Amino acid sequence: MGLRIQTNLPSISAQRVLNVQQKRLEHSTQALASGSRIVQAADDAAGLAISEGLKGQIRGVAMARNNAFNAGSAIQISEGGLNEINNILIRLREIGIQSASDNIGDSERQFLQEESRNLIEEADRIAKSTNFGSRKLLDGSGGEMEFQVGAFAGDENTIKFNLSANATATEIGIDGIDMSEKGNARESLQQVDDALQKLGVMRANFGAIQSRLNATTSNLDIQYENLSAANSRIRDVDVAKETAEIASASVLQSAAVSVLAQANQFPGVAMKLIG
Repeated sequence: MGLRIQTNLPSISAQRVLNVQQKRLEHSTQALASGSRIVQAADDAAGLAISEGLKGQIRGVAMARNNAFNAGSAIQISEGGLNEINNILIRLREIGIQSASDNIGDSERQFLQEESRNLIEEADRIAKSTNFGSRKLLDGSGGEMEFQVGAFAGDENTIKFNLSANATATEIGIDGIDMSEKGNARESLQQVDDALQKLGVMRANFGAIQSRLNATTSNLDIQYENLSAANSRIRDVDVAKETAEIASASVLQSAAVSVLAQANQFPGVAMKLIG
C-alpha cells in the first residue's frame, strides 16, 4: 500500500477498530453496573420481549401471593373469634352442670346466672365485632368473598368463599339460657351442645378454605421461583463473561491507540520522500 497524505487509510482503519473496542468496553461496563445482560433492545430484541413479559408475570404472581396471604389472615381472624366463642360455650356447659346440682343453693345459682349472662353477651359481642377491614366475619353479613390468586384474568385465577358464618347468640341458640333454676340449667346443656355443633360446622368450613389457601400460596411460591429463574437466565448479566470482555477490550483498546498513533505518523514519512 502506497503512502498517502490526504487520506490516511491506516489511521481510519485504526480508528474503526478503536471505536469497536470502546463500544465493547462500554457495553460490558454498563452490563456489570446494571446487572443486566441486555443493556439496550438491540442486544437481544426477542430476549427483551420475553423478559418483559416474564417480569410482568412475576410481579403479578407476587401480588397474587400477597392476596392469598391476606385471605388466609381473614380466615385466621374468623377462626380466632370462633375459638373464643367455643371456649365461652365450654364454660357455659360447666356452669350448667354446676347449677343443675343440689350441692349449691338458689343464691349461688344467681351468681352463676350472672356469670353466664355476661359470657353470652361477650360471645355475642365477639361475633358482631370480629371483622377484617370493614367486612364483618361472624355475624352472617359477610356475603361472598372473592380472592384474586392468579396473575391473569379468568375464573380459574380466583377463589370464592361464601362468608355465611353467623355466630351471634341468637343464631346459635344461647341467648335464652337461664342458670337461675336447676331445671333450666339442665336444659341449657342441650342448648350449649347444639351451639357447639353449629360452631364446629363453621370452623370446619373455615379450616377447609384455609387449607386450600395454604396450597394456593405454596403453588404461587413455586411459580414465583421458577419464573424468576427463567427471567434471570434471559436477563441477568454473566459476570465472568463480562469481566473477561472488559479485560479483552481494554488490552485491544490500548493496542488500537498505539497503532493509531503510529498510523498518524505515516503522512510525515511521506513528506520525507517529497523533501
